[in-house]
Amino acid sequence: MVEDSYDNRISNVDLSKKMRTSYLDYAMSVIVSRALPDVRDGLKPVHRRILYSMNEQGITPDKPYKKSARIVGDVLGKYHPHGDTAVYDAMVRMAQDFSYRYMLVDGHGNFGSVDGDSPAAMRYTEARLSKIAMEMLRDINKDTIDYNDNYDGTEKEPAVMPARFPNLLVNGASGIAVGMATNIPPHNLREVISALHILMDNPDATTADLMEAIPGPDFPTGGVVMGKSGIRKAYETGKGTITIRAKVEIEGDADSKQKIIATELPYMVNKAKLIERVAELVRDKRIEGITDINDESDREGLRVVIDVRRDASADVVLNNLYKLTLMQTSFGFNMLAIVDGTPRILSLKEILHYYLEHQVEVITRRSKYELKKAEARAHILEGLRIALDHIDAIIKIIRGSQTGEIAKNQLISDFGLSDKQAQAILDMRLVRLTGLEREKIDKEYDELMKTINDLKEILSSRDRVNEIIYQELLDIQSKFGDDRRTELLVGEVLSLEDEDLIEEEDVIVSLTHNGYIKRIPTVEFKAQNRGGRGVQGMGVHDDDFVEHLVSTSTHDVLLFFTDAGKIYRMKGYEIPEYGRSAKGIPIINLLNIDSGEKIQAVINISDRNNDSEKDLFFVTLHGTVKKTPVAEFTNIRSNGLKAINLKEDDQVNNVLIADPDQNIIIGTHQGYAVSFKATDVRSMGRSATGVRGVRLRENDYVVGSDILNPDSHVFVISEKGYGKQTPADQYPIKGRGGKGIKTVNISEKNGPLAGLTTVSGDEDIMLITNKGVMIRFGIEDVSETGRATLGVHLIRMDDEAKVATMAKVEKEVPEEEAADSDDTANADGNSDNDESSDSDNE
Repeated sequence: MVEDSYDNRISNVDLSKKMRTSYLDYAMSVIVSRALPDVRDGLKPVHRRILYSMNEQGITPDKPYKKSARIVGDVLGKYHPHGDTAVYDAMVRMAQDFSYRYMLVDGHGNFGSVDGDSPAAMRYTEARLSKIAMEMLRDINKDTIDYNDNYDGTEKEPAVMPARFPNLLVNGASGIAVGMATNIPPHNLREVISALHILMDNPDATTADLMEAIPGPDFPTGGVVMGKSGIRKAYETGKGTITIRAKVEIEGDADSKQKIIATELPYMVNKAKLIERVAELVRDKRIEGITDINDESDREGLRVVIDVRRDASADVVLNNLYKLTLMQTSFGFNMLAIVDGTPRILSLKEILHYYLEHQVEVITRRSKYELKKAEARAHILEGLRIALDHIDAIIKIIRGSQTGEIAKNQLISDFGLSDKQAQAILDMRLVRLTGLEREKIDKEYDELMKTINDLKEILSSRDRVNEIIYQELLDIQSKFGDDRRTELLVGEVLSLEDEDLIEEEDVIVSLTHNGYIKRIPTVEFKAQNRGGRGVQGMGVHDDDFVEHLVSTSTHDVLLFFTDAGKIYRMKGYEIPEYGRSAKGIPIINLLNIDSGEKIQAVINISDRNNDSEKDLFFVTLHGTVKKTPVAEFTNIRSNGLKAINLKEDDQVNNVLIADPDQNIIIGTHQGYAVSFKATDVRSMGRSATGVRGVRLRENDYVVGSDILNPDSHVFVISEKGYGKQTPADQYPIKGRGGKGIKTVNISEKNGPLAGLTTVSGDEDIMLITNKGVMIRFGIEDVSETGRATLGVHLIRMDDEAKVATMAKVEKEVPEEEAADSDDTANADGNSDNDESSDSDNE
């Protein structure tokens, strides 16, 4: 018998199926009854229970504060069978002005801080409902909502609050359920109610229409939201991401010590941890330029002051703070809420729609409740009026009856009264028999009849219901609405570019013959007198030397042209910085250069000079020229782009940035120069070959070219270090394609021409030898001579060394003069100046 009873209690169960069913039940319980808010009132069950319990206890704004422990105990005992910490934490959050945009709990005591300080224990703090929380509970006792049994069936709790304002959007919500989460930001009450009005006036309103009223979230801690595309996407689909930045000001100018002052932080950012993070980054040297950070916050508001080193850029420091700290955060919209017992991702319009539908139900149920109460009271008054009309007969019946029940039945029988009317007559005091009291009853009855008719009209007309909702929302907007705290900026800043984190500075980019590239700060080189031996500017191998030297900025664009006519692009900061003696990094590690290609020209594109509106002027080794707008090269692939179609055995020698009204000068190895107008060359596409720029002599080739302005000078340098500058007016502008005129008197002493460029008189020249030695000097130190002279000795070189290339850089005022001038060099220079010129023209 015992075995049979056990067999009856045992059942075969599929364990995996049972686990799935049980976990699903658990998941739905977490989703619906714990972690997600209801779309109608924007509350999770714990928040709803706290507000309801406080209201039932009478802890309202017009009453004294009560201990938090008392509130938590009542919530736990009646409605919320979970830990006291969960209830207290939820109540604390509703009392924090940095968590809720419109606090629902008025806290008294330590309820935590934006520094992450924990609130005091519930036995120390006190609380009561806030004034706006009463709008969540208004009319709760007028049958406006449904009630559910509590966890043990001994109490009733509201299934939803009447919520006379759209709390889901106004205060937002966040929560993690099972397999889903919600994250809705807070908004401005005034704006949300305006959007509801728009939707009520036009049910077909689009998201764009609603965003006229609600441009974006409004966080309690303020801050700055960057861009609106993420907001629009979130409002349309329920999901999206926005970038929030701290609100900062920079005090001081660039010439003095600057301060970065943060007065508002992104939502839910811990101020103390933020300051600690900044200090850690400064200590680890991940952020340069910060000398001190102080928290000067007080009761007037938040204020974090970051001192910036005098020689550092506050803008760059701030961008690094945005990049590496929570001074810039992302907020991911996931507008998930419970709709009819089911979790759903909702758009802005859907949230507003479901709220309005809830309000229609609330107003309808309230009207039915008030109509029922009014009709019941009118029914009693009708009986009292009948009694007053027949008062003598009524008194006679009452006096002649043995019991109240007999009297009531007699009244019902004689005057056609209901049981309630008869009882009301029996309960009526004698004072009601006075004439004044009769007037009051008649007046009350008339007013009740008007109320009843009005309520019936409301119940029969959706328009009347909407009018009531509209007006009541307007009243709340007027009473509790305030100005927006969060600033919305139009520009999209979804991520910081590396350029924003790097201070703009002038640099020199050098590229060797074997393809090693680096950038060096311009200040690394101090001006020296001509004739010196120079400084070691580039560590090179025995068979390597510097070929290209470009003065640029870390924020400018560098275009690299290969001998094969392809173009590559890099920003100045993308080139690694090395010291003077370092050889740099192979350029093939930075650019996807094809096998066999060699960088032949490097030019700088700067927004400061509006270079993007100019033309690229190509000059090839064999004297071909081509003009193409810079705009043709805005989108350059990582593996390069064809810039010019070269003839057989030709290659790119130089590329210039030219305005249409400028002149071009080209110099050749044998010492000749040709100059012509840029307009002599028509604009061509990227794939064009170009036209002849100079007719070369046998075994001659192009060594340099530049823009020739009327007030400029032509500077030339020979392979053995002899150079000079000659006024531009000595180079007549002729048509392209000529053989040119002599620009230097070539001899065994100075050697063939190594380079040609133009100067204005206020720049420095850097010369580089094939041994890696470079020297910098001011152009004013170079003698001005005629075209066909030898020039002066500018750099003294060892045997077999020769000038490889040169570059113009911005003028630098030397801190001290280098006293290494060479008397012999000066003597050579003086004798060179006296040499006579050869014939100018051929």
